[in-house]
Amino acid sequence: MGKEKNLEREDKDIILEESKVKKEKKPKKTKVNKNTQEYLDQLMKRRKKIFVISIIVIILLFVIAIALTAFSIVASVNNKIISGVTINGVDVSGLTVNEAEEKLNKQIEETKINELNIEYEDYKNTIIRDDLNINYSVKNAVDKAYKIGRDNNIILNNFKIIGTFFSKEDIRIETSYNTEMMDSIVEDVSTKLPGLVVEYTYCIEDDELIITPGKAGIALNEEEFRNGILNRFAGNILNKDESIMKIPVVNKEPDDIDIEKIYEEIHTEPQDAYIKKDPFEIVVDKDGVDFDISMEEAKKIVSEKGKEEYIIPLKITKAKKTVKDLGSKAFPDRLSRYSTRYDASNRDRSTNLELSAKKINGTVLLPGEEFSYNKVVGKRTIENGYKNAAVFSNGRVEDGLGGGICQISTTLYNAVLLANLEITERRNHSFVTSYEDPGRDATVVYGVQDFKFKNSRKYPVKIEASVKNGVATMTVMGIKEDVEYDVKIRAYKTATIPYKTEKRKNANLAEGKEKVIQSGTNGCKAVCYRDLYLDGKKVKTELLSRDTYSTMKRIVEVGTKKTNKKDTTTSDKKDDEADEDEKDSEEKDPVKEEDEVKEPDTPVPETETEE
Repeated sequence: MGKEKNLEREDKDIILEESKVKKEKKPKKTKVNKNTQEYLDQLMKRRKKIFVISIIVIILLFVIAIALTAFSIVASVNNKIISGVTINGVDVSGLTVNEAEEKLNKQIEETKINELNIEYEDYKNTIIRDDLNINYSVKNAVDKAYKIGRDNNIILNNFKIIGTFFSKEDIRIETSYNTEMMDSIVEDVSTKLPGLVVEYTYCIEDDELIITPGKAGIALNEEEFRNGILNRFAGNILNKDESIMKIPVVNKEPDDIDIEKIYEEIHTEPQDAYIKKDPFEIVVDKDGVDFDISMEEAKKIVSEKGKEEYIIPLKITKAKKTVKDLGSKAFPDRLSRYSTRYDASNRDRSTNLELSAKKINGTVLLPGEEFSYNKVVGKRTIENGYKNAAVFSNGRVEDGLGGGICQISTTLYNAVLLANLEITERRNHSFVTSYEDPGRDATVVYGVQDFKFKNSRKYPVKIEASVKNGVATMTVMGIKEDVEYDVKIRAYKTATIPYKTEKRKNANLAEGKEKVIQSGTNGCKAVCYRDLYLDGKKVKTELLSRDTYSTMKRIVEVGTKKTNKKDTTTSDKKDDEADEDEKDSEEKDPVKEEDEVKEPDTPVPETETEE
């Protein structure tokens, strides 16, 4: 125990000794005497150094401010655009306003294209720059460029000038164009592309609702198409762009069949026709239409996949009194009449015209009601009695079911125009027809293109249609209003598009011989107006359409077959006979047009124009 206590004392002593040593080693702080001359000298040196630095900084800032102010003043009084500014990619740095405008206008003139060829697969067309009335706002763009760095705030001006010098700034030229014409071009192209999506359609045949499902296809990418046209014509003035543009499209699935929506559109209660006297009003008859099966059964029918058409049985309740029973009092006045001629010797085509006219005849439209050609005429099928007749399809003459019915839609279109009714949907043919002038035709394609108009008059109208003895006639009957206009239609060509000739080698045709497979026809551009007259004076002019009709190329086969003199003589004789037969055939069986495109009543004239 004594030893342990001694050790503890020794340890404590050692610790105390170490702490004394550490305290002795720690340097002692030296107190500065502020009253000494040395301290005062050091303090003055530090203050003098800070003062000098401050003066230098102030002087530098003052010099920089003066320099920047001078720079801004020089820039503001300078009449040239600052460095780093471009307009649509064209450098206008260091140019006056007049010089910049002159440079841009020259660049535009050198790089602009007057025609833009658009194409998608077999479809080709040309857009004319002047048709769009494109104008550049060059002056506005140059004014914007000139004002850069010329704000009221000098400091901001300096930053803008310096920033623009390093980072550049591009001004875009604003352009204006004929939006109505652009819409017309987009609408026209969107209905004529090959492989378009087909939406579901329906029509009523007797006591059946026939629904045709849609088919997947393509649709025009309208926004990209518009931007593409404007970019080619008005966007890029730095370099001359190509004059050919691929039409942008998107894949599209058709809408699903909405059987409930269809039911709402066709369902009606039976109603007898009668005349109200005060005020005068004609209430037309309506047949009652209802499904003859439940909605659940109808949905089950249309839900089946892979069918070409769906048939829903209908329950039709006839009206007891029709408009026809009202006599001439209901439709006492003839508002318009229009006729076109057809070849009555071509029985198949004549049958098609008669069938479609029969569907239209007697149709009554209430004020505000819309007429749909496809819904009234229905699907063109063999079951419905339609025949094959020559048609134009993809630029060639082929047989097609229902050939000729576009002549009925065209005849009706003109009668409707003369009755001063409102057109809601109408498209011109791809090719010029023989039975009507360019600008006055109306094409229909079941499921794709319809012809529609609205009864925009105060009273109901009735359409009378007849096809006989080579004349198709459409008459619009109704009641004349207090103010009744005389209507005149003006349609004329604004440009001709020459056709091209394609030559194909034929190894079965003697060398040196040529055979015309398809006659060429010129395309054209046309415009149509409707003029309204009152008491002999023109009071209104309405632009109805601007149409483009494609060319149909001339196809010639060129013989490449090597033959001896004897074979050549025999071959030439046979070829001459074949050409003569073809000529006779064209004279006896003229080319007709179908739903989609041209259906001429006479052979397409062969011109001497070559490519």
